[in-house]
Amino acid sequence: MKRIDCHNHVIPERIIDAMREQPALYNTRIEGARGSYRFARGKVAFELAPEFYDADAKVEALDRKGIDIAYISPGPQVFFYGLGADEALKTARIVNDGVADMVAAQPARLRGMATLPMRHPEAAITELERVVRDLGFRAVEMGTAIGEEELADPKFRPVLRRLQELKVTVFAHPNTQGSAGRLDCYYLANLIGNPLDTTVMVGKLMFSGALDELRELKILLAHGGGFLPYQIGRFEHGHTVRADTSAVTQTKPMAMLRNFYFDALTHHPRATRHLLDMVGSSHVVLGTDAPFDMGEEHPVQALYAVPGLTAEEREDVCYRTAAQLFGETE
Repeated sequence: MKRIDCHNHVIPERIIDAMREQPALYNTRIEGARGSYRFARGKVAFELAPEFYDADAKVEALDRKGIDIAYISPGPQVFFYGLGADEALKTARIVNDGVADMVAAQPARLRGMATLPMRHPEAAITELERVVRDLGFRAVEMGTAIGEEELADPKFRPVLRRLQELKVTVFAHPNTQGSAGRLDCYYLANLIGNPLDTTVMVGKLMFSGALDELRELKILLAHGGGFLPYQIGRFEHGHTVRADTSAVTQTKPMAMLRNFYFDALTHHPRATRHLLDMVGSSHVVLGTDAPFDMGEEHPVQALYAVPGLTAEEREDVCYRTAAQLFGETE
């Protein structure tokens, strides 16, 4: 049985070079040389380990963690949603071609996810169709919010409809939208803000009626789905007793869970047990969040530590769910 990691990040060398060449455009400094790159933007600074941009280093990390295949997605640091339409499309192509370079270097082990210039829906559809047609990608990653705009906004509906038509999976990943104010300490922007952003995105997609139009769209949620698996009952109760939550859609939140898939990155075996009990193993996949420090270095052992894990659940989470979600074949 193969093991597939569906939450694994890269920052390809093509976009590293572009950020170095145009620091003002990207509001980013790239310091050092290959093998010792350092990323700096505002208060955020970290070393770019070779695993971010070197396909062989990525595969070495997969071997260390007992992973056979990784769907590599751009780090949120390179979403660049604030750019104008032309620069946003150009930048997304740089990132996506860089992801494709890494896949081409290790085609048996790596699969690609694209980023899209989401602030500009026409450009986003253009790039979506290109990565499907020319690069063979079956998934795209996007933020749980698009800058200050919500994914549930009608503006983005054409992009989501086209994703549904092409049977391309969305990997929704937080982009520290909830980082201001009370969360700007103790790393709470990540510890609370990231799962909160995921939960807010899902709530707005559900209660806005967007999912009534997108019943076949498949959305993979990072970090165990944020607070959703624990609070879905509250969504359901609110939809029953509050007129404002049922004003647009009559579809129950529990029914809308069919759209969502979840990585098993909960950092606790009993939390993963709850996730499996709530959504079923046919909607859960492995995710490491590599190579960030909030990732999981021992994903297989973490899964096997889940209380009462059955053989069917293990095979679903390790391989079958991802294979069905992305059309993976043996």
